[in-house]
Order: sequence, then structure tokens, then C-alpha cells
Amino acid sequence: MARQAALARPGGPSGAFSSLRGNRPFQLLWASNLFFFGGVWTQTLVLGWLAFELTGSELLVAVYTAARLAPMLLGPVAGALADRYDRIRLLLVACAWATGAVAVVAALATADLLPYWALVAGGFAIGIAQSPSQPARMSLVLDLVGRENLSNANALNSMAMNMTQVIGPALGGGMIAAIGAPAALWVSTAWYVASLLLLLPLRRLRTRTGPGGHASISVLAMVAGGFRALAGNRLAVAVLLVTLAANIFLWPVFQSFMPVFAAESFGLDAAGLGALLTCAGVGGLVGSLVIAALGDFRFKGALFVLGTTVWGLAWAAFSLTASPGPAFVLMGVIGLASAAFGVLQTTLLLMVTEPAVHGRALGLQELVIGVMPAATLVIGAVAERVGVPHTALGASLALVACLVVLMVAVPALLRLGRAGDVVETAPETTERPRSAT
Repeated sequence: MARQAALARPGGPSGAFSSLRGNRPFQLLWASNLFFFGGVWTQTLVLGWLAFELTGSELLVAVYTAARLAPMLLGPVAGALADRYDRIRLLLVACAWATGAVAVVAALATADLLPYWALVAGGFAIGIAQSPSQPARMSLVLDLVGRENLSNANALNSMAMNMTQVIGPALGGGMIAAIGAPAALWVSTAWYVASLLLLLPLRRLRTRTGPGGHASISVLAMVAGGFRALAGNRLAVAVLLVTLAANIFLWPVFQSFMPVFAAESFGLDAAGLGALLTCAGVGGLVGSLVIAALGDFRFKGALFVLGTTVWGLAWAAFSLTASPGPAFVLMGVIGLASAAFGVLQTTLLLMVTEPAVHGRALGLQELVIGVMPAATLVIGAVAERVGVPHTALGASLALVACLVVLMVAVPALLRLGRAGDVVETAPETTERPRSAT
């Protein structure tokens, strides 16, 4: 059963945390996300560093990253499960699996029994826990806070992720230098345990959507119905295309090659790499806080597209930088601009689709994000030939070009605004999802 907080529309700094006030279930979910993403960011740095340390190959680092992200391809099925079953229980199962998977990798690293192939297998197992749970995690937000507070709540969730992006890499990099990578992996395991414990009090809530859920419909039929519903929604397709372009061109660079930038372009060690990622986290934290304070503001679509464009231009500048000082500044700008993309891609997708297909819409978003492994392999092969900086420059400019084309083709995306305006902007979404399922 969906719960909505009776909150005033946030506005200004005093409203930045309005979705958290008086809403105990969302407080627990937010805190759980804080610890969950803390584990994610710690292990992202540590496992990426281990992959580069074991192989010294940009391509093999990309192969590891592709394996880590491959479970995103299960997004449509995970989205159907999020629409059919209780979302909180799905998150409990995923969090328990993540805890076990990271613990196994940490144990192998502690025993010095972690070859490259085991690192790849461990990354895949961790990805199985993380990626398919995202549709349930994100659609649960709307269940708990309501439509008018959705932008604020998603911004707070993004802020939690960016807070951990500040803390996790700095902690991971510092511990690699001080006490070694296995200890950092055990820390990420502990963060997953904390996330699981915070979800336990939510078990009594029921979040299945629709009257009686979708018990009479097969999962495959639900997946097909979700595809049909989204294909007929031009605004939803436009939002997904922005996500697709970002995950083809820029996220593979960030996920795979930050250790290479740190070591080869700037001469930094593991602690320096952690500091670079921390700058990105600080920028993302500030950007998320600003969006949270805006509340249910106008022109969300414009901020989404233009902010993503600035993100691409900042990456182009970063790829041309050869000095650590400007690199730290630009990484902060990259984090700041990425907040517009990270917060609003989910907010807009939920705004322009019906509640009955929210899980599947987010599952399709996860599938779109799931192109990253294949894109990572291609970009890794290109980087092996022409170098990481040139590859990053070309990828960032390609993203900007795609966004310009999309702005011309779907100008209505730029006009997407407050939650109450969506029905008029995209009337085609009010009935099709229901008939498709």
C-alpha cells in the first residue's frame, strides 16, 4: 500500500529536506540507501584499483567493469518483479545477497587468493545484487512520498549517493594506502549490513501496485506490456534516450578509467584517486541539495537536458587537462552538472508514466543503463589504441552532439515542469499502460 507524506511543497533551503520530515518509512529508506551506496562507492574504487594493479591493462579494467555492470540487462525483468511483488521484500533479498557477495570477495582478497578471473566473477555477483534491485528501490520512493514531493525525494536520494561518493572513495583510497584493499572491502561489507538492518522495520508495509497486484499475469507478459506502454510515450522515450547517450559515452569513462587518469595523467596514487572521486562527490552533493531545495519546480526537463550538456562539456575540458590542480576543480564541476542528470532522469520518467508501470519503466531505464558494459568494452578497445584522454574527449563531444539533436527533435522535453503539469503535457500516458497490462 502506497504511503504519502502530508508535506508542503518544498521551496528554498528550509524545504530541502521536506520529504524526510515526519515520514519515518522514507527516513529509513533514505538511511538504508546512504549505507548501501557507501558500500557501492567504496568497492567501486577498491575493485577498480585491484583490477588495474593485477593487470596493468586498460582493456582488462574495462572487461572487469563490463562484468560488474552486465546484470543491468536484467532491468525489464526486475522492473516487472517490482510491479508484481512487494518492493521492500525484494530490496531485503538484494541487500542480503550483496552482503554475501562482497564478503566472499573480501575473504579471497584477505587470503591473497583473488586472481583476476575471480575478481571479474565477484564483480558480476555483486552486480547481480545491485542492479536488478534499482527499479524496486526507485519506484518505492514515489510510494512513500507522493508525486509532488518526488523531485525533492529523488534529489535527497541522489544526495545520499553523492555523500557516500565523498566518503567512500576517500575512505577506500586512504585504507588501500594505510592497511590494504581487503580491509576496504570489509568496510563496504559492513555498510551493506547496516543498509539491510535499516530496511527490516519496513517489512510490515505493503507496496504492491495496482488492485491486487499482477498475480494473474506472467512476468514475461508484464515485460512485454511495459515495452508497449513506454514505446507509445514520446516523452518517456526522450528521457530514456538521454540516459542511453550518457551511458554509451560518459559513464563508461568514469566507471573504468579514473584509475588510469589518476596514475598516468596526473601521477596520483590510490589516495589521490580517492580525492579526485571525492571532488566529484562534493559537486554532486551540492547539485543534489540545490535541486532538493527547488522542490516541485518548473522546467525540470530543461535543467535535465542542459545540465547534462554542461556535464559533457566539463568532461571534455577534463580530458584535455594534464595538471592535478585543474583536474580536481573540473571533477567538482563534473559532479555538480551530473546532479541534474542523476536526479531528474528518474523523476521525469516517473512523472510521464502511469503508477501501474513505474517498476517496468524503471526496469527499462536499467536496461538502457545496461548498455554500459558493451560500451565500456568498445571504449576500452579504443583507449588501448589512442589513449584514455583522447577517448574521453571524443566521447564527451559525442554526448553533447546527441543532446543538441534531441533538443531539436523533442522540444516538449525542455518544457516538462511541475508534477501537476504532466497530464496536460503527455496525455497519452494516462490509459495505455493500463490496457497494456
